Amino acid sequence: MPYYLDSSAAVKRYAPETGGEWVRSIVEPVAGNIVYLGQVGIVEIAAALSKKVRAHELSREDYAAALWLFLSDVRNEEYIIAPLSDQVVELAVTLTTRHPLRGYDAVHLATAVVLNGALTAAKLPSLLFVSADVALCQAARMEGLGADNPDEHGGS
Repeated sequence: MPYYLDSSAAVKRYAPETGGEWVRSIVEPVAGNIVYLGQVGIVEIAAALSKKVRAHELSREDYAAALWLFLSDVRNEEYIIAPLSDQVVELAVTLTTRHPLRGYDAVHLATAVVLNGALTAAKLPSLLFVSADVALCQAARMEGLGADNPDEHGGS
C-alpha cells in the first residue's frame, strides 16, 4: 500500500512519540509498503529532531543517532522523495484558500494530492496520507485522500 508521511508522522520513526510503533510498522521493509516523503519533509524532520534536543526530549547523542539514521534511510531510498514542483506550489497556494493550513502543511498536502493523482491515473492503489495533525488529516479527507493519524494508534 502506498503511504505519504508528513513530517509530524515520519519523525515518530526516529524519536519516541505516541504512534511511533505504528509508523515503524508501516515503513518496515517486510511490510511491503511504498512510503513517500515530500522533499521539504527532509528539512522539517531534521528541525523537529533538533527541537527535541532544545526541549530536553532527546539527548544530543540520541539526536545524532536519529538524524544519522533518518538521513541514511533517505540515502538508502527507504522513502520515495517527492520533489517540490511548480505544480505542487500552485496547488499548495490554492489549498490555503480552502483550508486553515500552515505553509508547509499545504505543501505536504499538495504533494500528496499530486502523487495520488498520478497513482490513480496509472490505475495503482490510492495513497494514505499520514499526519499527526488533526486539521491536516481533515483537509486531506476533504481533498479526497484517505488519512490516518498515528497518534490514534498509541505506542511509542
